Amino acid sequence: MKQRTLERGMATPEKAATPLGAMRMSEPCQLKPDSRETERILTVLDETITKLQMTRLIPRITGSLERLARMLGPEITASLLEHQKLSNEMQHLLASRGEEETKRAKEQHLKRSLRHILRLFLANPLLCQGLKYEVQVRPSPADVFIKAFVEFRDFTLGKLLTSPAEEEEKIQFMEGTSLRVEQNTEAIAALWAELAAAIQTRKEEVDKKDKMIEDLKTTMDNLAKDCKADIQQMKQKGEKWQKEEVEASQDRCARLQEEVQYLRAQLSALVQEHRASELVLRKRKCRVEMEIENWIQKYDTDMAEKQATYDEIHAVYTEEKAQLAQLMEKHALLLQEYSQIVEERRMLKQKEEEELQEQARRNRAATCIQAFWKGYLARIFFKTKMKKGKGKGKGKK
Repeated sequence: MKQRTLERGMATPEKAATPLGAMRMSEPCQLKPDSRETERILTVLDETITKLQMTRLIPRITGSLERLARMLGPEITASLLEHQKLSNEMQHLLASRGEEETKRAKEQHLKRSLRHILRLFLANPLLCQGLKYEVQVRPSPADVFIKAFVEFRDFTLGKLLTSPAEEEEKIQFMEGTSLRVEQNTEAIAALWAELAAAIQTRKEEVDKKDKMIEDLKTTMDNLAKDCKADIQQMKQKGEKWQKEEVEASQDRCARLQEEVQYLRAQLSALVQEHRASELVLRKRKCRVEMEIENWIQKYDTDMAEKQATYDEIHAVYTEEKAQLAQLMEKHALLLQEYSQIVEERRMLKQKEEEELQEQARRNRAATCIQAFWKGYLARIFFKTKMKKGKGKGKGKK
């Protein structure tokens, strides 16, 4: 029993988020209520949950009466047939404009039939368990209500088994933890905002430099061809200046990223510290419960009768723990796949940016070559024209 309690204390964060009532139900030492009133309350809640679940199954059972008739027996089968008949009549009355008194009478008759069927099912628990595995139920809004009622039952059990001092201590601890987490979250949000501002500033600076470069290119096109060397030097200076600005902005972004990682590490350390404190409290609580259990065992004469109930609940707990482990494995696989997808997207984006930069360089080079070629053709054209003019002048003489 002590080993199982320690395992609960060392649970993962997902398990730590389990409701208080569910955690108490998984502890063997909390399975024995300390008063007859508590037992009565739990009995009423459990019977209500069973009735809700069976009521949820009745439509599906009615639809498969031929297959389940031998399993149900003649009495339950006859009651279900009668209930189905009443349901059809009630639906027909609701669809038509019948008298209100007739509708109310049929409704009361239908309710009595449902209560009678639930009494027959509750008188045979093994049959109820077997039907839950035999009948396939589709999801419906009733499942949400049943789940909420089960959570209410667990919450009620937790309240009944928690002393006021423990409740106050737990509330204070959770308030302190929430305050620290909120402060760290605000700090991280502020750093992210600062990082976004720095990135926006860098983008504006780059856009400004790009516009400046375009202006310089336009000016170079209008200058004389003899200034080509000076224009090329100015272009190189602009590119160098842009590169230095981009590197400085990247350095600032890297520093901000380091600060964010540092704050995340602080947050993780605080969470680990709080978990360690919670583990110490759980261990101390377990020791006190063990001492109480040792004293109760001296006067408890009903342990043998409740041992069977404990075994069943423990089997359910073991099965749910195995299912939780499977879900954790699936979560780890999905998280790994998500990280791979994010990395692939980052690489694709980087590749696209490199291709855009390369295309921009090619465009600039092509523009320079075209300008040079146009100047060259213009010079050849003027030289040819001047030679022809000189030849005509000599012929006239």
